Amino acid sequence: MDKKSTDFLYKYLNNAAPTGFEQEGQKIWLDYIKPYVDDYEVDTYGSVFGVVNPEAKYKVVIEAHADEISWFVNYITDKGYIYVVRNGGSDHQIAPSMRVNLHTKAGVVKGVFGWPAIHVRKDKEDNPTLKNICIDVGAESKEEVEKMGIHVGTVATFQDELFEMNKKYLVGRALDNRMGGFMIAEVVRRLSEKKVKLPFGLYVVNSVQEEIGLRGAEMISRRIKPNVAIVTDVTHDTQSPMYDKITSGDMTAGKGPAVTYGPAVQNNLRDMILEVAEKNKIPYQRMAASRTTGTDTDAFAYSDIGVASALISLPLKYMHTTVETVHKEDVENVIKLIYETVAQIKDGQDFTYFK
Repeated sequence: MDKKSTDFLYKYLNNAAPTGFEQEGQKIWLDYIKPYVDDYEVDTYGSVFGVVNPEAKYKVVIEAHADEISWFVNYITDKGYIYVVRNGGSDHQIAPSMRVNLHTKAGVVKGVFGWPAIHVRKDKEDNPTLKNICIDVGAESKEEVEKMGIHVGTVATFQDELFEMNKKYLVGRALDNRMGGFMIAEVVRRLSEKKVKLPFGLYVVNSVQEEIGLRGAEMISRRIKPNVAIVTDVTHDTQSPMYDKITSGDMTAGKGPAVTYGPAVQNNLRDMILEVAEKNKIPYQRMAASRTTGTDTDAFAYSDIGVASALISLPLKYMHTTVETVHKEDVENVIKLIYETVAQIKDGQDFTYFK
């Protein structure tokens, strides 16, 4: 990564973009890719795509999702304590003692998820649940909370930001999956800077609302009606403690992108990706998805009359925490693999299994 891409990465990752409220992050992302695309569109709910060769009939999508998990204010007590519900797969067990940003119309209000001191928990150790975790914003009444601009429905995100660990890893919140948005942005940047002439329309898509059911990808897939979709998301690194390789597979951060096998994945497209990896000496891992991938791949694969779709995943430690961790070499190799695959696809390429 050069300075330009690094600056973009930190600005994009450190910005909050909770599910349903992704617009500020989408603006950052779109501003970065604008010089490398011929046109762009924003849909009703905030999914964004840039297009290279918008007049072409044959359409290839590379896609990631833009949203991060968060919390909704659900109840404010008379003493000013705030109880929440999930917006996406937020983890109640990691919440105690975490700092949060509450996003109001007037700006960010700082708060914390408080938790009783260890001194008073000797006889009773309650586990954190949605019934007992609450946010403290330093208010002494419900009225004081409301004067801050906080109300039921206000969104809260964890405060943690991106940092580099041991010169090998990137660590922070929302790497799932704004790291994907970064990687596809780098793909279109490299295609542009290397003056690669594509014989088809390339749609670089950053979808919203994946964390609550692939909703943005469902909408945008129907809008674009692509012929091919290559989706990137994260998958679990299973080497750290408490992971079960029998159920979750054997994935290692630092050993390359994970290429998925599963019903939603079109086998010929997947095999092309693997051949590209072999040809270009890009390390990769294999993973299997039972029934669905649980990613935007499913939304694209089953949209309209069916779209040849594949999934290239970035191994990630500690998913849905504030210390999501990826290996820098994996990030580069996902970019390379998508870039080389896109550069190889032919206009009108037919991925059907037989005639």
